[in-house]
Amino acid sequence: MLLGPAIVLAVIAVLVFRSVESEVDARLAGIHDRVAPKVYARPYVLRPGQALTFDELDDRLDDLGYTRRERAQAPGEFEVRATEIRLVPRGGSASGRVVRVALAIDGATRSGRVVSLRVDGTGVVPDVQLEAPLLTSVAAGTRGRQRQVPLQQLPAAVVQAVLAIEDRRFYSHPGVDVIRTVGAVVTNVRGDKPYLVGGSTLTQQLVKNSFLTPEKSYIRKVREQVMSIVVERRLTKDQILELYLNDVYLGQRGSFSVHGMAEGAHLFFGKDVTNVSLAEAATLAGIIQSPAAYSPSRHPGRARERRDVVLRAMRESGYVTAAAMEIALREPLRTAAGSIDAEAPFFVDYVTQLVSEQVALRASAQRVEVHTTLDLHLQRLAQDVVAAGVASIEQKLSKRKRQAGPLQAALVAIDPRTGEILAMVGGRSYQRSQYNRATSARRQPGSTFKPFVFLAAFDLALREGRTDLTPATLVADEPATFLFNAQEWSPRNYDGEYDGPITARRALARSRNLATIQMAELTGYQHIAALWRTVNRGFGAQAYPSISLGVFEASPLDLAEAYTVFPNLGQVRPLRAVTRIDVDATTLPPPDGGAPRRIAAAAPTFLVTNMMRSVLNEGTGASARGNGFALDAAGKSGTTNDLRDAWFVGFTPELLTAVWVGLDDNTPVGLSGSQAALPIWTAFMKRALAGHRSQAFAVPDGVSFAEIDKDTGQRAGPFCERVFNEAFLVGTEPQVLCETHNGVGMPGASMTGLPALLPMPAAAPLPTSHGMVPVP
Repeated sequence: MLLGPAIVLAVIAVLVFRSVESEVDARLAGIHDRVAPKVYARPYVLRPGQALTFDELDDRLDDLGYTRRERAQAPGEFEVRATEIRLVPRGGSASGRVVRVALAIDGATRSGRVVSLRVDGTGVVPDVQLEAPLLTSVAAGTRGRQRQVPLQQLPAAVVQAVLAIEDRRFYSHPGVDVIRTVGAVVTNVRGDKPYLVGGSTLTQQLVKNSFLTPEKSYIRKVREQVMSIVVERRLTKDQILELYLNDVYLGQRGSFSVHGMAEGAHLFFGKDVTNVSLAEAATLAGIIQSPAAYSPSRHPGRARERRDVVLRAMRESGYVTAAAMEIALREPLRTAAGSIDAEAPFFVDYVTQLVSEQVALRASAQRVEVHTTLDLHLQRLAQDVVAAGVASIEQKLSKRKRQAGPLQAALVAIDPRTGEILAMVGGRSYQRSQYNRATSARRQPGSTFKPFVFLAAFDLALREGRTDLTPATLVADEPATFLFNAQEWSPRNYDGEYDGPITARRALARSRNLATIQMAELTGYQHIAALWRTVNRGFGAQAYPSISLGVFEASPLDLAEAYTVFPNLGQVRPLRAVTRIDVDATTLPPPDGGAPRRIAAAAPTFLVTNMMRSVLNEGTGASARGNGFALDAAGKSGTTNDLRDAWFVGFTPELLTAVWVGLDDNTPVGLSGSQAALPIWTAFMKRALAGHRSQAFAVPDGVSFAEIDKDTGQRAGPFCERVFNEAFLVGTEPQVLCETHNGVGMPGASMTGLPALLPMPAAAPLPTSHGMVPVP
């Protein structure tokens, strides 16, 4: 009598099971097809003279996933000795051969440098290129980070820690562990353990997190169990474990969710998963039960207690000895401060936005690799100097008893020859704020714009054959009120002091506002505005007097690109962050930033670069020299009204760096660009270019040099004491010998024998054709 209903139920059960099988097959196919695009930095290069300590090189090798051994023998291994680090690269210029990196450490400053590089079988080499370090894998379809690591490459301690605390019978149950489920219920009711015991297997957790919604119900639990059994029929135990260990959720860092033990090791401990200690492996496993409660960075006390529970579970399971457990229990819980910032998160965000459309079109791809321009060594240096610089500034402000909100800073470093972005810091802490000030904060550039005023002037002089616009032109640095469109404007110098008649070079070096405005008036505001619209496409500036002082908005990235016009002799190099995108067997072109743009002729551009060298040698950037930056360089400081924004942008022929310091609410910082931004710039450039030889800026055709008196701007005579070899456009050199230092009245002085020179031309009146006149 009951046979009919039993058959019906059996048929229904079979149909349901097959339906679940089909669903699981589809879900598994989705997991296998789900590709996390990998984002790589540029290959890491070692060079003699490079600023590097033992710890820093250890960190760089850890970025590449190298494992530290007592003796490095296999590719991907390294060893640390008293005076050198030996490594066996997996790729690059010395693949498979032992590389000996000799390091010297300064006992006083603890700074280090590479002394020499030796490759077995070759000898001393000028450089060694290693592999491209993986920055991160951006989890597909989510704002998450994960690193896919094969099971065999995960340390035994990590695997065993997870099995001991999450599923000791993993290799013996069919996907559902009835014994463990019943035991968990009994244990939790009796309170035999100081913590709650879970009943779900790793397979169930994988199904729950990857296949099902967060809904809690008996029906969903049954589906989870049935699906787990099906998964066990479709995959091997090792395949399930590998999927789980790469996908398990470990919490939130900044705006990213963290998935997988490998990514967790990087973000929590700042190291490759192959190098975690037993205690760190137990910490990672302990996070799984409740990532919010057991986060080692947010709740170190709870995380350590949970770690100790895991270690004891590993001892109970026979994975570790009692002695190893005791050593690990005594190990302090140390997390990597700012570890998420070590992953260049602002840059990764920027790159993700650039390539998102191209990657989305290849959704079915099995492999997506985004190769970027980032130099991870320079990136780490940038992060270090920004953090230290902001802390130093805050100390200065506290001594002045100035109360300010959280101080922020941004840094962009590029290769001006190519426009490649080498380092990007968008704020002091990505964990606290994901707002990228390097790309998105549009603030007034202030005096960092002044070089473009002089560039417009000299380019105009070349086009129109004018001789009154040169680096030696005298301009009046004195108080004045100007009328424009029936409105008065009374700018002043930052320090409230005025130098009177000074050369254009000195006006730029000392960042004198009134003298720069006069040069802008001589040039014409419309010419300056037109030049800036060509430089910074899409964000122009109005042809008002205030343009000469940078009273408009630009981001640090905008200024970095704009300044490439100077080392490139009049051409702007569009910035780029991506070199190529590899999708399966196809290489896609990077996002197109456009071709280089000719903004000005080479000769007038060189004049401005040559003038900006005086900013560092004797002007507002001179403290860089006092702090040990000795390479030939040019740059400009910037400070906006009421000391709200502090800037410094400077460059050598091979490295250009823009630094901004300010507050997000646009309230005054209270420090100038030379006080706040320049120290960060100096610290970065010193370390980034350590071991590099000074390179001269190329002098183009159409430039001549003449010795002038630094005070008068006239040709230097035999009695001039302050002489400078100034650059000019050919044909615009001063023709008048210095009349101030002519020897008249000096003991033993005589004018006999001096050549006849042209009379000094009368000073041209300030033009009024642009709608502005000085008010007496």
